[in-house]
Amino acid sequence: MINVVAGIIFNSDQQSVLLALRKPEQHQGGRWEFPGGKQEGDETLEAALSRELLEEINLTPKTFQFRRIIEHRYADKAVRLHFYDVTEFSGIAQGREGQTVQWVPVCDLDKLEIPAANRLIVDELLAGCSNS
Repeated sequence: MINVVAGIIFNSDQQSVLLALRKPEQHQGGRWEFPGGKQEGDETLEAALSRELLEEINLTPKTFQFRRIIEHRYADKAVRLHFYDVTEFSGIAQGREGQTVQWVPVCDLDKLEIPAANRLIVDELLAGCSNS
């Protein structure tokens, strides 16, 4: 089981979240995900979140709160995802590893291809949207 941290990064009005597009050659390539990555060694989950967001998308989380853990088994690996809501950060979002990043309105999340492990989070976020 691989421990992974992921940030659900909200913009200032809490109406959009930042997503990153996985490169085609990566596991689940071509799908949009919440930014993050693997926990290393004995670092805390919070330290892993801060490190990964800075390394990958140039953001330093300032205010964040644990949301939930989701365990998911793909055909070739198992992951334990630790999701955090990030509501305040410093920096300007950019894909520092060549990936595309984009602010997406929460109510449009169902229009994107996302990894199966992120589905429950997307469903939770969409629950706050009206169907009109």
